[in-house]
Amino acid sequence: MTGHDSPVLRVAGRPVGRYVTRPELPARLSPRPCLHPVTTLAGTVVTELTPADHPHHLGVGVAVPDVEGYNFWGGRTFVRGKGPTELGNHGAQRHLAFQLREPGAFVADLRWMAAGAELLRERRTVAANELTGTAWALDFAFALTNTTSRPLSLGSPATSGRPGAAYGGFFWRARKEASAPEVFTAAADGEAAVHGARADWVALTGGASANPGAGGGAGWTLVLAGATDATRHDPWFVRTAEYPGVGSCLAHDARLPIPPGETVVRRIVTVVADGRLTRDEAAALVRKAVTP
Repeated sequence: MTGHDSPVLRVAGRPVGRYVTRPELPARLSPRPCLHPVTTLAGTVVTELTPADHPHHLGVGVAVPDVEGYNFWGGRTFVRGKGPTELGNHGAQRHLAFQLREPGAFVADLRWMAAGAELLRERRTVAANELTGTAWALDFAFALTNTTSRPLSLGSPATSGRPGAAYGGFFWRARKEASAPEVFTAAADGEAAVHGARADWVALTGGASANPGAGGGAGWTLVLAGATDATRHDPWFVRTAEYPGVGSCLAHDARLPIPPGETVVRRIVTVVADGRLTRDEAAALVRKAVTP
């Protein structure tokens, strides 16, 4: 994997994430700019890029499996009545230009292209902020504008008939370890309870375990929080048993329409911490990260 013009995010002088603007990937993986590797302040990597289980998972970024029939997620497309199907319908996100580049932040414009035409124009705003000596926050906002002359809509496998598969939006592919990570919100524990829930925040924690022989390296925790009313309305997509990943669901119960010239805006703030945080510790760091 190589990239061109890939800035590095830094917190307190330490590199914590690289933004790959032009990943060299086959079309079926829906190439798109992404953050990888992302690390804790102690240097523990908390992302994966093109893992063997899902080669189309690319670190941290925005991916949508259905933009008016075009696949911007990668891999197979879920077809009603057929199931996951290999189609030649893959789109690609193309880095256009940086509007801002600083050691701890950048603003980038992207074109969402399919079949030789632009469907969406994205303004992506990303910042890395120090919270404590062992935690920092990745503030990631994106605005998707329909640049065509016709209505567009965003969908998911769930809106095509696959229950429980409403993925599409901001997505964080976490590191896979010998043991599955734990997941919790302020009120629920475990994948079954958290997946599909609407909650202010969701935490994924792995690595060092209190259970002897459980495996895993240094402890780490990710706490994803919706930072706007619209984002907090989106349910969470969560996987821990099959693979570790968390994201938001732009099209959970129904397709999300974007009329010509209109814009959909979402903002996720993720606490990236060393160690396995408790519920109270996660909540406290989220408040610090999201509070203006």
